[in-house]
Amino acid sequence: MSGPRDPAPPLPDIHELLPHRYPFLLVDRITALEPGQRVVGIKRVTGNEWMLRADRSPPPAEGMPGVLVVEALAQLSAAILVSLMPGGEGAVGYFMGMDRVRFRGSVRPGDEIRLEVELLQFRRGICRLRGTATVDGRQIVRAQLTTVVRAR
Repeated sequence: MSGPRDPAPPLPDIHELLPHRYPFLLVDRITALEPGQRVVGIKRVTGNEWMLRADRSPPPAEGMPGVLVVEALAQLSAAILVSLMPGGEGAVGYFMGMDRVRFRGSVRPGDEIRLEVELLQFRRGICRLRGTATVDGRQIVRAQLTTVVRAR
């Protein structure tokens, strides 16, 4: 006989994890989290995004730039990083680099990007992570990210 399951812990609010705010916060919400291992989030791209507005000079590209999708993956990685450091709530991650980046498609207004980041290695405050971004099951971006984590 099994008893009632413990309810899953609430997912963190991205606004509590990151200092980023509009217009440079590129993750809307976290949908799944395995602390210290893996995180999944969502970004809904609208026509009102600063990088897509027609009144910009120079005129915008047709879709969200791939480097901003990589930045969204780096921002999402904060959900993994806070659980790696003692007193992680005060920890700050600094995005150091990206390797093996592949851009395989574009993100247009109306698309919902599924962002997934998993921890590959953590040593002496340096994290190596793998990130993938998909739209409707199609891989748009994949990258290996390097981040250093420091206590505040």
